Amino acid sequence: MKAKQRKTILFTILLYVILSTTAIAQQHQTTYPKITGYVGIVHPLVSFSTDGTHTNFKDSYIVGLPIGINIWKSDKIGFSSEIVPFIKATSTNSKVNNVLFHPGILVALGDGFTFAGRLAFETSGRYGITPVFNKVIKKNKACSYFVAIPLPARFGNDQSSTYGIGFQFGISF
Repeated sequence: MKAKQRKTILFTILLYVILSTTAIAQQHQTTYPKITGYVGIVHPLVSFSTDGTHTNFKDSYIVGLPIGINIWKSDKIGFSSEIVPFIKATSTNSKVNNVLFHPGILVALGDGFTFAGRLAFETSGRYGITPVFNKVIKKNKACSYFVAIPLPARFGNDQSSTYGIGFQFGISF
């Protein structure tokens, strides 16, 4: 084989490797906007107001079932919209006692942490804000598992202002 043929073959192989590597790298790049969804379960743990401290599980059990969509503008910032029906169970009955509409902004903090600054509009007539600190605990190809700590502050409807803390577990896809 002549030197010119070897150079042509070597150049062709090198070009093929470079183009293949570029194509593989482009397949793994995320394009924005990126849309993700999630479902979860949230347990309000305790709330504080001038009327006193109320803990979940004492006289009743309240659980929320958040369903949401996130629209990431970039890998750092996004928008989220969440709806959370809350079920209240007592020793005598259970019912959906409140539905929360929860839009907000998402800020990726790195290492799987995200901050969500949410507005809160409840069918009970209350409104407020909910800062949420979220951490992805296991990431798979098809989904991610996360935990979150919501810190709700609620006002209005002729009731005392309340401030609380909760625990949320969810799956995003």
